[in-house]
Amino acid sequence: MTQNRPLPGAALMIAFCILAPLLDVCSKLATAAIPVGEVTLARFVVQGALMLPVALVLRLPLWMGRRVAGLLLARAVFLVLSTYCFIAGIAVMPLADALALVFVEPFILLILGKLLFGDEVGPRRIAASIVGFGGAMLVIQPAFATFGLVTLYPLGTAFLFAFYMLITRAIAAHMHPVTMQLHTALTGTALCLPVIWLANGSGIAALDPVMPQGIFWLWLFGVGFWATVSHMCMTYALKFAPSATLAPLHYFELVVAVALGYLVFGDFPNMLTWAGITIITGSGLYIIWREQRGARRAAAEALSDAGF
Repeated sequence: MTQNRPLPGAALMIAFCILAPLLDVCSKLATAAIPVGEVTLARFVVQGALMLPVALVLRLPLWMGRRVAGLLLARAVFLVLSTYCFIAGIAVMPLADALALVFVEPFILLILGKLLFGDEVGPRRIAASIVGFGGAMLVIQPAFATFGLVTLYPLGTAFLFAFYMLITRAIAAHMHPVTMQLHTALTGTALCLPVIWLANGSGIAALDPVMPQGIFWLWLFGVGFWATVSHMCMTYALKFAPSATLAPLHYFELVVAVALGYLVFGDFPNMLTWAGITIITGSGLYIIWREQRGARRAAAEALSDAGF
């Protein structure tokens, strides 16, 4: 149950926004010598190794029903694919450009919520989504001219992560967050390992594994470590405060990504990309504001109907 403690919730959400781009930095550094598929595998192997002792110490039940197991499998598939797409994108693209494209995910989630769950979506939010996608096109245009089709990978991440979030929404009430992360990591590992094993010696650059050397072991560990720590921060932030309160803070991640991209890789968005980032952020914040306003109106109507 979510507690009404916005300050610790906001602090943990800001921690997520600071730590999550470190996962991206480690991924980009690792892809200088490690195939994208192997970096993706490392994320789940390390996450599973870190979450298993936590689950055992907390004595959390690891058993799950057949229906939940099926949903967890689907959740892991979407997370593996979205992770692969994002790492493949940032292997050649600046962090901020790739992350800006991923931030169209709330618009995709809005439309999918309408189509799959019948969520109420008014014309203003649909218009904001269209504007947000227009902002994404501004980011894609210069990036596509420079990097080609790989620019579409982060957009694929946005679509795949939207399905991942929908499945998470469906099972969140039936499983502890730590157990969910553990099972997703183990399932992701089980999905990735056969692919990497079969690709060994194939010559497929994105999948054919190599033996990491020197500091690249650290980068691979960092991919899983920062993924685990950052997502646990977000998970527990949502225990202290509702998502409507925390969602606007998520855009701080873009600021951190721009800063780290410049400090570590010397990348800085051009004016057209900045325009796209501004439009995406503004549209997303508008949708969040409309969601909050609608929730307050529904709560007021419920109290009125109850005679308060």
